[in-house]
Amino acid sequence: MSKHRDRLRLAVLISGSGRTLLNLHQQIADGTLPAVITSVVSSRSEAAGVTRSREAGLPIVVVERRRLSPEAFQQGITEAIAGADLVCMAGFLSLWRIPEEFAGKVINIHPALLPEFGGAGMFGKHVHEAVLKAGKKISGCTVHFCDNQYDHGPTILQRTVPVLQDDSPETLAARVFEQECIAYPEAILLFADGRISLDGGTVRVNPMRREGI
Repeated sequence: MSKHRDRLRLAVLISGSGRTLLNLHQQIADGTLPAVITSVVSSRSEAAGVTRSREAGLPIVVVERRRLSPEAFQQGITEAIAGADLVCMAGFLSLWRIPEEFAGKVINIHPALLPEFGGAGMFGKHVHEAVLKAGKKISGCTVHFCDNQYDHGPTILQRTVPVLQDDSPETLAARVFEQECIAYPEAILLFADGRISLDGGTVRVNPMRREGI
C-alpha cells in the first residue's frame, strides 16, 4: 500500500470505555491503518472513553443523549462528524438516525455473530451472558453496515471464537475482543481500499483495489 495515499477520515462514536477506539488509534499510530481520527463523539459525559480520548490527544465532543431532545441529539451528532469519510460506531449505545449524506458510510462492530444476540439492550456483558445461557459452542464478532435499527444492516465480515465449557461472560468477552481488534481495522481497510460498498441494502465486494494503492 502506498505510503503517499490519502488517509481515510474517521469519526468514532462511543458511549463507554473507548477500548475499541483506542485499538484503532494504536493501529493508526503503528502505521497499519492508513486513517486519521478526525472526531470522537460520546453520548455520555461520564464515559471512560471521554477521558481516554483526551489523554490520547484525540478531538472529543460530548453530545449527551439524556440532556437533549431527540432532534437536538441527532443534529449534534451529525454536526460533530462533519467531513468524515467513514463513521465507526465503537460501543455506541444510542440510536442515531443516519442522514442521507452518510448512507453507506456508517459501520458498527458487535460482540456476537449477528443476527443472533443483537438489538436494543444487547451490549457488553449482556451479550456474552446470553450466548452462554443459549449453550452456543461458537461466538465471535460482526462488523456490519448500519441502518436505523440497533445491530442491524448488511454484514461486512465476522470472526469466530470457541465457547469453552468453563467460560464466564468475562473470559468469553476477552476472547471475542481479541478478534474485534482484528476485524474492525480489517473492515475499515476494505472500505478505504474501495473494495466494499453498500448497494441497495447489500454489501458489494470489488476485488480490485484502487489505482495507486
